[in-house]
Amino acid sequence: MSELRQNFATKEWVVIATERARRPEEMARHSERKLAAPFVANCPFCPGNENLTPPEIMRIPTSMEVPWHARVIPNKFAALSREVQPTRTVHRSLRSVNGFGVHDVIVETPDHSEVMALMPDSYMAEILRIYKIRYDELSLDRRIALITIFKNHGPDAGTSLEHPHSQIIATPVISLQVRERFQHALRHFDDYGECMFCQMLEEELQEQTRIVAISEHFVALELYASPAPFCTHIYPRRHTASFGDVSGSEINDLARMLRSILAKLYHGLADPDFNFTIRSAPAESVGVKYFHWYLSVIPRLTRMAGFELGSGMFINTVLPEAAAEFLRKVDVEALKNTAQVATP
Repeated sequence: MSELRQNFATKEWVVIATERARRPEEMARHSERKLAAPFVANCPFCPGNENLTPPEIMRIPTSMEVPWHARVIPNKFAALSREVQPTRTVHRSLRSVNGFGVHDVIVETPDHSEVMALMPDSYMAEILRIYKIRYDELSLDRRIALITIFKNHGPDAGTSLEHPHSQIIATPVISLQVRERFQHALRHFDDYGECMFCQMLEEELQEQTRIVAISEHFVALELYASPAPFCTHIYPRRHTASFGDVSGSEINDLARMLRSILAKLYHGLADPDFNFTIRSAPAESVGVKYFHWYLSVIPRLTRMAGFELGSGMFINTVLPEAAAEFLRKVDVEALKNTAQVATP
C-alpha cells in the first residue's frame, strides 16, 4: 500500500505511491535527444563568438595565448544587477530590496555537443574548482547573503541555451525555504547536540538500502522521503557547513562521484533532463556545527500538478530503495569500455 514519508531535514511530507509505483527502468526518456554539433555558428558560448557575450570574469587556462577550456561571464540577461545597491524599502505590508545581485554563467566546455555525464573526471574537477573560486570571491562581498550554484540540463529543466553551462546567482536576501531548513537543523542540534545530516548519513550507511555510491570523501544516496524519482543527494562525509570549505582532494573526489552519478542517469534513464544545485550555508552561517552542505541532483521525470501545488506535498511513484538499487547496477565503466570498443 502507499505510504507517507517525512523528510528528516525539511519536515516536508511525501507520498510514496506504491500502488501506482513504476519500475525504475520505465522512467527512461521515450524520445530521442537530438544530437548536437560540436560547433554552432550562432551560439554565443562557442569558441570564436566571445564577442557575443559580456566581458569574461575568468577563463581556464588563464593565458589568452591558448584555447580556453572554460569561461565565466556575466549573464547577458541577468536576473539581478551588479550596478545597483541593495536598498531595503518597507512600507507597512509592502517590502522590497533593489534588484542587486550577481548572475554568472560558467561555460563548461568549448564543445557545444559535450555532455557533463561523459566528461573526463579532470574536466569535471576543473568546473568544480571554478565554482569554488567564484563562491569564495562572492562570499567576500558583505552585500551578498546567499550564493546558489546550479545547472539546468534539457528543456524540462529550464535550459534556454543548449551549449553546456551552469550558473551562479548571489542575492542580498536569504529565501524563506533556506531559512526554514536552517531553523530545523538548528533546532535538532539544540535538542540532540549533533548535526541532523551527520546522523542521517550514519544511519543510511548502516542500512545501505538507499546508498548509490560511496567514495573516500562522499556518499551518494536516494532520500528516504524522496520528493521525485531518482532525486539523488551527494553529501561530504566530513562535517562542513559551507561548500567554500571543500578541499582540493575533496573536489577531485566529488568530480568523480558527480560524473559517475550523472553517467548512471545518462545510461540508465536515457539522458534525462535534470537540475543540480549545491545547497550551502549562507555567508552568515559558515562554520556552524548544525548544517551540512550537499549537492542535489533532480532528474525531471515527472511534472508538478494540482495536488503538489495545492498541498505542498509531492507524489513519488518510484520507491527510493528501488531507485538506489537500479542506479547501483548501472555499470558506468563497463558501458564506457563498450562504447570505446564500438567506436571505429
